[in-house]
Amino acid sequence: MVNVISILLLLGLVGNIASDSKYPDVLQSYEYVKQLRTLGKEFTEFYQNVTLERLSLFESEVRCPQDLLCLADLKALINGFSSNQSWAFRMIDSWGSIPSGVLTGNIWDLGYFDECLSINQVISSSQKISGKYCFLIANSLRIATCFPASCSSTQMELLVKQLVHKKLNLNSTSISMKISEASCQTSAGEPWDGLTIFTVVILSVMGAIVTLFTFYDYFLCKDQNQIPALVRAFSARVNSRTLFRIEPSKSNPNVIECLHGIRCMSLIWVIFSHEYIFTMKSPNLNKLELYSWAVLHGYFSVDSFFVLGGLLVSMIVLRSMEKSGGRLNPLKMYLHRIIRILPVLAVAIIVYMAMMTVVSGGPLFKSGYHGKEACENGWFWTLLFIQNYAVLNICLDHTWYLAVDMQLYIISPILLIALYKWGKKAAAGIAVLVVLLLGCLFATQMVNHYSLLIKNTAEDDGVPSQKLYLATHVHAAPWLIGFLFGYFLHLNRGKKFELNWLAVWSGWILSLAMLLTSIFALYPAAQWSAPALSTLEESLYYTLTRLAWPLAICWVIFACMQGYGGLANSFLSTPLWQPLSRLSYSVYVWHMFVQEVNSRNYRTNTYFSNYSVMEHFWLDFGFTLLMSYLLYLIIEAPLCGFDSLIRTRRVPPAPNPPALISNQNDDLETRKPEDQSVSETSPLENATLPQ
Repeated sequence: MVNVISILLLLGLVGNIASDSKYPDVLQSYEYVKQLRTLGKEFTEFYQNVTLERLSLFESEVRCPQDLLCLADLKALINGFSSNQSWAFRMIDSWGSIPSGVLTGNIWDLGYFDECLSINQVISSSQKISGKYCFLIANSLRIATCFPASCSSTQMELLVKQLVHKKLNLNSTSISMKISEASCQTSAGEPWDGLTIFTVVILSVMGAIVTLFTFYDYFLCKDQNQIPALVRAFSARVNSRTLFRIEPSKSNPNVIECLHGIRCMSLIWVIFSHEYIFTMKSPNLNKLELYSWAVLHGYFSVDSFFVLGGLLVSMIVLRSMEKSGGRLNPLKMYLHRIIRILPVLAVAIIVYMAMMTVVSGGPLFKSGYHGKEACENGWFWTLLFIQNYAVLNICLDHTWYLAVDMQLYIISPILLIALYKWGKKAAAGIAVLVVLLLGCLFATQMVNHYSLLIKNTAEDDGVPSQKLYLATHVHAAPWLIGFLFGYFLHLNRGKKFELNWLAVWSGWILSLAMLLTSIFALYPAAQWSAPALSTLEESLYYTLTRLAWPLAICWVIFACMQGYGGLANSFLSTPLWQPLSRLSYSVYVWHMFVQEVNSRNYRTNTYFSNYSVMEHFWLDFGFTLLMSYLLYLIIEAPLCGFDSLIRTRRVPPAPNPPALISNQNDDLETRKPEDQSVSETSPLENATLPQ
């Protein structure tokens, strides 16, 4: 405990490190640390010479039974030192000390969590001492402590402050330190609350139903073409076949094959970007080196999703409107989209809130999901799909994308009807709208001097992020560009564009230039030692890339469709992407749960390197795929099957084959043309288009 006091000598040192990466004059301050003795020796010697009654351990003279129990356990701990009992020394041995890597930004010493919680010493028939693990917060430092579970953090905090005063002759009131009760854990754990029990019951019931119908399918359904619709919806065997079925290339003219690859690559990019963010929150020894990194361009992967979303909406719905004589039922569109998206999202909210501390544990797990408070206060904003405007702290951070996509989907019938009635005039109007939205983005950034570079933004300032990243009107431009491109493909469906080699090479060179410029142009300015860009320069970059990236993605899709994709088309259109593409919505929803669990599942400090991030990424990605697959079988696929049950079916006239829906039971079901405008339109779903 007293060694923790010595850490207070480093508080000024840490402050200097935080303010100046070159560590001016800190080595001289660090020399004081060499004079400090080890924790065990400091602690035992101090308590052998100090009587507990002299320490004013309690705030009032009137001592309650809990105070007396704490005092008795502390006396037993001191006696354990005197008699060389191993349990007493294990309690001290589990404490943290001066963190290694203080000079490189490390603020954590996690001690030995399991050693502390393993202490359950019977002193007498009426006295048993258990270990209680808590963090001592000294300015920015987080130091593990262990003391009898009968003592509260407030009692131990008072004791520590008195030790600071008596041992080092410092004024404890001038030092910012406390023992955080919110971080305290014991081997007894905490009982499950109502939400946790409810979540476990829901998942167990759904799992049991899926198991029951799977057995029914396996043992009683001999003819797979005659499976009842309800069994088909819940059977894990049917849904697994649908998920893992690989369609050969060019086997279905309704599929834009390269969309599978673009979707999967964008999804992997998103997850990899989030991996760096969670790595920044880990107890890294070299934290200052990590701050030289910044995830600058993860939003381009999201823009790719918006391009796909706009494209699929316009192509699918316009084709179905053409077949139905211009009829469009927006309410049915909204209903099917809600059935497709909302239940999985609702389950995700309760799983994130309730299950994180159930699936694992450790010194960093006490508080559970980092956004739990935001979910408790504003979960309904997420289910209403307006959280990107309603609150700064979003329940399930990554669901802002679903909100933006849903809001754009809600206004899509207006644009679709305009395109169907007025054609190219409406398309010109949408193009003007794109220009206006880009101008609005530019003006917003210029007037408010917003920056998305981490080095230019305060840690607790979420306004630039909300205005420039989470807002729907910011991402509407890529979505509308994809929407217009889908209209172009709709007008020219079945048409082969004969391009000469100069046009093809020009298209690829220009598109690659736009992609690479978007990715790398800001890299030099993002370095911490580099001079800051002017607001004009950063505004131009951020605005123009909102235009350049979607246009480049549209060219890639067009070239692949027209046979000018070459190696890119071979890679993006390989059938091996199809299973992950169908599972992409589940992977997107659940990946941050796995990443946060694994980022908190540390017992010791970590070390940041690019290789370690890649290693953790593939670990998290593998666990995410497994979790997504299991929850797809018990949550997503059954609910999507329920969606199909409420649709009206009819067989289209021969010889046209039915449009295949690659994200659901598409090998077993035929849909009406007007129904094909629903579940296929999310960029996190399939790449199927109507014929």
